[in-house]
Amino acid sequence: MATSAWAEPKLFESRQVTPAGEYTFGIEGPAADIDGNLFVVNLGKPGTIGKLAVGSAQSEKFISLPEGSVGNAIRFDRDGTMFIADYKKHNIFAIRKGSLEPEVYFHSEQMNQPNDLTIASGGTIYASDPNWKAHAGQIWRISKGTDGQVQGKVMTASRAMGTTNGIDLSPDGKTLYVGESLTGQLWAYTISGNELTSAQLLKTFEPDTIDGLRTDVDGKLLIARIQKGTISVMDPDSKLIQDVVLQGKEPTNLAFGGADGRTVFVTQRQGGYIEGFRTDKEGREHCLQKGNC
Repeated sequence: MATSAWAEPKLFESRQVTPAGEYTFGIEGPAADIDGNLFVVNLGKPGTIGKLAVGSAQSEKFISLPEGSVGNAIRFDRDGTMFIADYKKHNIFAIRKGSLEPEVYFHSEQMNQPNDLTIASGGTIYASDPNWKAHAGQIWRISKGTDGQVQGKVMTASRAMGTTNGIDLSPDGKTLYVGESLTGQLWAYTISGNELTSAQLLKTFEPDTIDGLRTDVDGKLLIARIQKGTISVMDPDSKLIQDVVLQGKEPTNLAFGGADGRTVFVTQRQGGYIEGFRTDKEGREHCLQKGNC
């Protein structure tokens, strides 16, 4: 059963927020706007986006994407624009604040399937792009040029990447964290223009046990441990602080939300619902939307 009232729980104590079965097996891409509303892909059927309004215990339909498009990740920039990775049609959609109309912000047939996104304070988007069959992947850097036109390039890296999946930035925007699902490896890169340098292997988990990830304002990393039923919390020096035990065993991704950015919402493939827990620090993305990061 979903919990209808959100009384202040203990920190890192997760509980179910929405009813089971709301979302498909493809439940993914949670992101919260500055008002605290949570958005998640694939409500009821592929190609939709659900909205969990502030204080609600049940999702409602927000929009349907254009025919044939299916979302996998959602992120918000500091202006409140929602960006959606469409892995089927190789698009990055943008929905301006107050609008219900997705616009194609970027498209490339060179993409394998845009998977997860993260956004820097200046608006640059970094997108993971795995090739599951080849056990390989890449990262796209998508930004506006001096002429205002959106440009996207595959970033060069100092090593051959595996199946790139979860992705986020450090609070200062200088480090990009990338999870590689099949190997269970978590890597950190220094961003230098369109190059990813100084590759550092932070942690090797069991194969096929990491999915989405997020950072908080202190630089801690929270990693969805799919098949393990936990969110692993690590400090920036790769020390494992704790594992937050979840209600379900198949967390696909997570997002910071709530009024103070300290509620972590987790998408659960097992059961097709959202669960959540309180944490000690605000999420980087929430801070970014407030204009403080």
